[in-house]
Amino acid sequence: MSQRITIDPITRLEGHGKIEIFLDDAGEVANAYMQIPELRGFERFCLGRAAEEMPQITSRICGVCPSAHHMAATRALDALYDVDPPPAAHKIRELFYNLFMFEDHTLHFYFLGGPDFIVGPSAPAAERNVVGVIGKVGLEIGGKVIAVRKQAREIMTEMAGKAIHPVFGLPGGISKPLKPELVGRVKAAAPGFVDFAAFSLQAFADIVLKCPAYVETILAPHYAQVTNYMGMVDATGKVTFYRGQVRVVDTEGKPLAQFEPADYLAHIAEHVEPWSYIKFPFLKHRGWKGFADGPGTSLYRVAPLARLNVADGMATPRAQEHYEQMYGTLGGKPVHGTLATHWARLIEALQAAEAVQALANDPEILERTVRTLPTTAPTEGVGIVEAPRGTLIHHYTTDGNGILTKVNLIVATVHNAAPIQMSIEKAAKGVIHKGHVDQGLLNQVEMAFRAYDPCFGCATHSLPGGMPLVATIRNARGEVVQRMTREDQPRGTWTRA
Repeated sequence: MSQRITIDPITRLEGHGKIEIFLDDAGEVANAYMQIPELRGFERFCLGRAAEEMPQITSRICGVCPSAHHMAATRALDALYDVDPPPAAHKIRELFYNLFMFEDHTLHFYFLGGPDFIVGPSAPAAERNVVGVIGKVGLEIGGKVIAVRKQAREIMTEMAGKAIHPVFGLPGGISKPLKPELVGRVKAAAPGFVDFAAFSLQAFADIVLKCPAYVETILAPHYAQVTNYMGMVDATGKVTFYRGQVRVVDTEGKPLAQFEPADYLAHIAEHVEPWSYIKFPFLKHRGWKGFADGPGTSLYRVAPLARLNVADGMATPRAQEHYEQMYGTLGGKPVHGTLATHWARLIEALQAAEAVQALANDPEILERTVRTLPTTAPTEGVGIVEAPRGTLIHHYTTDGNGILTKVNLIVATVHNAAPIQMSIEKAAKGVIHKGHVDQGLLNQVEMAFRAYDPCFGCATHSLPGGMPLVATIRNARGEVVQRMTREDQPRGTWTRA
């Protein structure tokens, strides 16, 4: 008799979701699905608003990565008004954004993804968290994790008004120049950020890479997806987070495309399925080929591993050393093992910390001219940055008064949506056999999505935007007494199931 296993809710992620696993009569996995039950309507309710409001509105999509939305929206406004910020404004934005990348990557490693390795994938669920991590690495290091993130966020707050919901991005620049005293504090703090990022990489090497079982898990076929990759590179082809061109490589690492943000629609299309509020992007020139990987697939992945796979290297020297070590250890580029994303994330954290140090010591960052006022009537603009979770696209169209008439947001988790779905099914088929299921095995299934660091609060969009709700009413014994649905009905209209 077939069996159905539900993981609800899935854990250590941003947003909500559940996994349904179906076993056949032999106890093997027949199918596995991830469902996202929430809908966020930002693309719809931004319409009719002034475009200048978008850096503040879209930062409310997510409390974990508001800085990414704020910066993508600001870059989109630059394009919308056809205005280039002064050099100091670009550098201040980049300083702020690298601080964000450093602290966000640190958060994921120690709080979300790291417990699976530092504590162990099959450890009791009560221990697979930041408390368990501190138990492994020690109270002193646990305190350091909190202290460096606090220090980074305090600097971000002074730079941008707020760390959670920044308010400094404007079309053509930023709202205020940096004070010399603040830059001095960044200079003083930056070496500590670099040292902590290097420590985290050493901890990964000591705890994970020196453990044959963990390395075997990283390289396991059921944690690999052979896809194309997408990420932004700078003028020298190196990893960048703030601005550059978008590069795509195929399953063998060969170049497929490199384009400016404004041209993304020539390369990316989106597929819709009736069972999810997430859209599934694919490479437009190859057409939708379903949930299938391998040579010729139209699917691609973003996120730290994808950025390293598409780039010619890292933009800072110490990060470059670890980049070379990673590919030397894992057999060269591209790496398809999903769990290697954790390693790539720490290498990016080191690059971000090194970039903070370099920018803080750049004299131009203290220039007082930080905005070029727009003089062109707005029409259409696209802004792309690399969020911690991957490529983030904001695309706005307005009327002549700058009022939004069309908004398209493709967030990192949307780019990865199809690969995440496939990763979950492949992991389930790799670890569940003969009907044997326990909490440790189910966590190993969750590890397949956790490496992507998905943010489903950001990702849930639907065409045409309907939301069929189901309300289930139970009595005190848990028995269903009534179920009501609203499927494509006018607002306020309910049908009893």
